[in-house]
Amino acid sequence: MRAVRWGDDGVEVVDVPEPEGEGVVMDVAVASICGTDLHFLRDTGARHVLGHEFAGRVDGVPYAVEPTVFCRRCEQCRAGHTQRCTGGRVNIGVTADGGLAERVLLPDYAPVALPDGLALEDASLVEPASVSWHGVRRAELVPGESVAVVGAGSIGLLAVAALQHLGHEVAVEARHPHQRAAAERLGAGATTGEHDVVIDAVGSEAALARCGELVRPGGRVVLLGVSTGTVPVPAVTTLVKEITWVGSIGRCLHDGVRESDEVAAMLAARPEIAATVITHRYPLEDAAEAFRVADDRASGAIKVALHP
Repeated sequence: MRAVRWGDDGVEVVDVPEPEGEGVVMDVAVASICGTDLHFLRDTGARHVLGHEFAGRVDGVPYAVEPTVFCRRCEQCRAGHTQRCTGGRVNIGVTADGGLAERVLLPDYAPVALPDGLALEDASLVEPASVSWHGVRRAELVPGESVAVVGAGSIGLLAVAALQHLGHEVAVEARHPHQRAAAERLGAGATTGEHDVVIDAVGSEAALARCGELVRPGGRVVLLGVSTGTVPVPAVTTLVKEITWVGSIGRCLHDGVRESDEVAAMLAARPEIAATVITHRYPLEDAAEAFRVADDRASGAIKVALHP
C-alpha cells in the first residue's frame, strides 16, 4: 500500500507493507498535516509513516480517530487522564506509523463515531480540535472572564471555535492576513488591553512574551503551542503579575465523556469551522507539494488535507 514518509529526497510516497497486528484496520479517507509533522521533518528526519490527524472507515463505517495508544491500567488512565498515561503511551503518527497511508492499524478504542452533519472528508479535524478543546477546558474559564488567543494557525483557530461554542467571547492575535480573516469569520475580535486568560497557540519565545504582556495580573496562560526545544517564559513579568502557566496536551475523558466526542458534535453543528480551517486538499500522490504548501504560510494555507 502507499504511505508518506520522509526519505533521502524529502517527503516521499512509498510502498509499505500492509498493517498487521491486534486491533482494527482503518481505510483512510483523509489525513491532514499538523505543524508538528513539519517540526518532525525539519528537526528529526523521522522515517516512520507520518500522520496523526486522520479519519476513514472501519468495516465500511466512517470514523475519526483518537491517535493516542494508552495502557488503560495506570492511575492516570483510570482517572480519565489518558493523555498522561504512564504505562507506555504511544502516539500513532508521532512515535509509530500513522495515518498518511491507505490503511492504518488502530487499537479498538481509537475510532470516534461521526455524528450526523460531520462529513468524513472534514473529520481529520477531530484530532486537532480536541487538542484545542482540552486546552480551553484546562483554562477553567468562569463567566465574565475575558480570553485571548495568540496565534491563528489551525490550533489557535480551533481554540477560537471551542471558546465560542462554549459561550465565551474571544480575541485573537494573528501573524498573517489570511489567518486574521479566518479568525474573523469564526467570530473572533482583536485584542484590546489585558485578559484574564491567554492561550498560546504558537510555542515560540516571542509568543510567550506576548502572552505575558496580554494577561492580567493574577491571570492564566495556557500553553498549547509546541516547541521541540526549551522556550523561556518572561520571568520578571511572571513574578510581577503572578502569572499561572498551565500546560495542556492531547485530550482526555471527563465524567465518562470523551473530549473527542464533544468536538465531533461541535464540528457537526458548525460546518463553517471546517470550511474555514481546511484551506487546501491534495491526493496522496501529491504529498510533497502538500507539505510544501503547509510549510509556506504565505501560500494562504491553514490546514492542508491529503486524500488517499
